[in-house]
Amino acid sequence: MASVQPVAFDLDGKPVNDLAAPGAHVVVLVFAAIDCPISNRYIPTIEHLRTEWKSKGVRVWWVFPNPNDTASTVKKHDEEFSMATPVLLDTHQNLVHLAHAGVTPEAAVFSVHNGQLHEIYHGRIDNRYRAFGVERPQPTTHELADAIEAALTEHAAPKPEANPVGCAIVPLGEK
Repeated sequence: MASVQPVAFDLDGKPVNDLAAPGAHVVVLVFAAIDCPISNRYIPTIEHLRTEWKSKGVRVWWVFPNPNDTASTVKKHDEEFSMATPVLLDTHQNLVHLAHAGVTPEAAVFSVHNGQLHEIYHGRIDNRYRAFGVERPQPTTHELADAIEAALTEHAAPKPEANPVGCAIVPLGEK
């Protein structure tokens, strides 16, 4: 019998195969890298979103897909930035492929139906960054929040994708 490859691993090295906890209606994956300044600037935003929607059945995960982001370096990073959102190491980049992610930070929103994930959005968190190094004082659109709201009301995301600005995800085999 073939073994099932874990979707990802938690910071203790335990496999995580189920991204949607019981009662979850929406799963949000936020791709991050410890050395990406844009990714790090969004930590407070994501922590706020997780807190705001947790009681509504939204499960948010930080996903670290880069080969150099090991459990020990990510644990240190989490402590430094006071991150409370659960973290996954995407050592096989399964979640990168599932979410069509290419940069950090990038988010993907999935509705949950009968235990299955259905992507309704992937892309930027908001439009705070117009280009690498070009930042607005405040975002004027909030694509991630809009997609979560749409998923909670079982509607299509107003914009199913939006180009993120950030640091490239390092493909497996490169460091």
